[in-house]
Amino acid sequence: MLPANLRALAQLQERELPVHVDRATIGAVLDALEAGHPALKGTIRDHATKKRRPMVRFFACKEDWSDESPDAPLPDAVASGTEPLLIIGAMSGG
Repeated sequence: MLPANLRALAQLQERELPVHVDRATIGAVLDALEAGHPALKGTIRDHATKKRRPMVRFFACKEDWSDESPDAPLPDAVASGTEPLLIIGAMSGG
């Protein structure tokens, strides 16, 4: 699931965007997402380092996966498509 600003950038109407990967990891999901929607390159993670942007968070099975390794296997429920991988734009203000 993508936040509204990224859906608009990629010109997507649906909140959920299915991606198919050989191995369910955050890195593989982001690779597939960026390959299918080049407008998203550099928005979720840095072009060069591939590190998550500071204001982006990842959630899987109601747990924060933002600081996990991009190569860590996602939970079985996410891998099977039962649960979504949520990509959330963090809110801040002052």
